[in-house]
Amino acid sequence: MGEMTGAMRIHYQLTFADGQMFVHEVSLQEQAPVSAPAAWTRLDFQQCAHCPLSSADVAVCPFAAALQVPVSRLAAYSSFEPVDVTVHWREREIRQHTTLQRALGSLLGAIGATSGCPHTRLLKAMAWFHQPFSGSDETLFRVLGSYLLGQYLRNRHGLEADWDLTGLREAYRNLRQVNLGMAQRLRAAAEQDSSVNGLVLLDLLAADTLHSLDQYEGELDSFFAEYLQEPGTG
Repeated sequence: MGEMTGAMRIHYQLTFADGQMFVHEVSLQEQAPVSAPAAWTRLDFQQCAHCPLSSADVAVCPFAAALQVPVSRLAAYSSFEPVDVTVHWREREIRQHTTLQRALGSLLGAIGATSGCPHTRLLKAMAWFHQPFSGSDETLFRVLGSYLLGQYLRNRHGLEADWDLTGLREAYRNLRQVNLGMAQRLRAAAEQDSSVNGLVLLDLLAADTLHSLDQYEGELDSFFAEYLQEPGTG
């Protein structure tokens, strides 16, 4: 339990060339309500067509509300602004010199997964084991691994398991629509393109993952060569 207690917040620190710094923590616990939500975070402001929430019951989009602080702080920066990123997570420190676009792609992935958006909730398990700056192979490995482990746990609890990944494919189709919807919102809020392009980068990973799920072409086979051999061979 000690490790679990200490693994509740993902800490991102972005340092720009001029010395300006942006710090943001992503909580894996229930999100606190935004005290003064911006107009573009209202649920009925360019609401995603497939959103199951009703503006009669929910005032703000949970994903948009979770993005309000980073968007307001970083809106004036361009996508390709160089930035030094330090991520503190699970007693590790990860450093990367990259562009603001790629840094935000990583940060927004954690924010979306923990925001409370109904279409990102299956990513919450991955957020507990967040891997900053994941590439396409790493993302596919983590997505498949977490989903199949979830199905194993469902089976252990006497629930129906989705071994053919139908639910995962549907979840990623929905996630792509969320990413596009959030990009539309952010275009109304951002002075520059950094936040929008961070989401575009995130959506490219989602698109790549969905393509691999729909038309798997052996992207991970080489990592599992030992699993693909008959027992006693090799």
